[in-house]
Amino acid sequence: MPITRRVCMPSEMQSIRPRGSRSGAMTILKTDLDHGCGAMRQSATPRRSALKTLLAPAITACLVTLAAPALGHAASCKDSASPGADWTDCNKKALMLGGSDLQGANLVNTDFTLTDLRGANLTGANLEKATLVRSSVAGALADGANFSKIEAYRCNFAGIAAEKASFVNSELQRANFSGARLTGTSFEKAELGRANFDRAELTGTRFSHANLSRASFANSSFTGPIDFDGAFMFQTRIEGVNLSEATGLEQEQVDMTCGDGSTKLPAELKTPTGWPCATD
Repeated sequence: MPITRRVCMPSEMQSIRPRGSRSGAMTILKTDLDHGCGAMRQSATPRRSALKTLLAPAITACLVTLAAPALGHAASCKDSASPGADWTDCNKKALMLGGSDLQGANLVNTDFTLTDLRGANLTGANLEKATLVRSSVAGALADGANFSKIEAYRCNFAGIAAEKASFVNSELQRANFSGARLTGTSFEKAELGRANFDRAELTGTRFSHANLSRASFANSSFTGPIDFDGAFMFQTRIEGVNLSEATGLEQEQVDMTCGDGSTKLPAELKTPTGWPCATD
């Protein structure tokens, strides 16, 4: 059977008498009961006050944490192109943004598919994980910009000034870097199948562990070392290129490339018997 508990109420206690009692000797006095219930109420009040004191800081901290993202994130996809703009995660597909000044802008994960960014100022901008599929950044200023992990299949980077920029881990198949200034730029672990570096300035550029399958370096120039450590160079076009100061090159890499009699290799490497390659 369920157990019923009764709450101590002074109005009830005045009539309570122990079962079987014939005298008033064991009568429970109302004043005693009132005193007991009052004591319980008084002892509960400090406990409630202490609990509120303990919980108040925790509740305040939770409210601050919940409000922080809304206060700290200022990205606005409706903002116009301007230096320092924050277009994080925004959809900027198929727009005419040529000549825009986006210096130092936060363009992380922004979708620029088919967008015209020709001649834009992207100096120091952060485009990590941005999408630039079939877009054009030709002639843009992008020194020190972060293009790491971008998806830029068939993107036009012709004539871009991107010295000391980063294209690490980027998807750049069939991208056009002809005439680009890429001194000190990193393409480490980038996918550059059939990319075009015709007439590009590549002094100090790093292609370590990049996929350069069928990429073209025809007429490219560099006056210092260029790093090919671990690069995959299947039929990479290096006809007429002076690679005498290149670092990281192994004979097995060179054997897969396509050069000719005017290609210059580091002193320790030999000209492959398979040169020149058939026209692709």
